[in-house]
Amino acid sequence: MSEIWNTKYGKRKVRHEPATLEDAIFAAQGMTDDLEGQIEIASSLIDLPREAVKAALTKKAPLRLNSSRIAATGAGGQTRAVIVERRPVRRMVAQPSALNVRTA
Repeated sequence: MSEIWNTKYGKRKVRHEPATLEDAIFAAQGMTDDLEGQIEIASSLIDLPREAVKAALTKKAPLRLNSSRIAATGAGGQTRAVIVERRPVRRMVAQPSALNVRTA
């Protein structure tokens, strides 16, 4: 399904793909842990009856988070905050004009 939009840069084709049942279930599982809430959210996202969503949701395994929690303890057994930051690497890119050395 494509649609044509008139923009200031001319005509643009826009493709529209509706969400699938799996997409709606994945989104609902990310929003709530309650099974009835997931059914309600998924059915409202894709306009399917609740029974169809419930059948598909019970077949699918629950969303599991593969995260382990580690608490760093300091002196006296008190927990302390650990902050991990990613620092991007800055690379210098040589300009083409800087490489051309003129000899006089």
